[in-house]
Amino acid sequence: MSDLQKYIKKRKARDLEFAKDFDSGYEQFKIGVMLKQAREEAGMTQEELAARLHTKKTAISRIENHAEDIKLSTLEKFARALGKRLRLEVA
Repeated sequence: MSDLQKYIKKRKARDLEFAKDFDSGYEQFKIGVMLKQAREEAGMTQEELAARLHTKKTAISRIENHAEDIKLSTLEKFARALGKRLRLEVA
C-alpha cells in the first residue's frame, strides 16, 4: 500500500465528512483523468477536440477537470470525436 493510500485510509477512519465525500469525488476525478488521457493519446489538444464537438475549449477543460454529473450522451460524443468507443462496466 502506498503512502497516499495509507493516508487516505487513516483520514477516512478519523474524518467521517472526508470519508463521505471522498469516494464520489474520486470517481468524478477519475473520469476526467481518463477523458484527458484518451484525448492526449489521440494526439489532440483541447482546442482541436472542442472544434470537433462544436463547443469551446473551456467546455472541454471543465469536463476534464470537473466531470461531475456528466451525461452519458456527452461521454459518447467525446469518445467518438477521439475515434474511440465508450464502454461501461458495472463491477
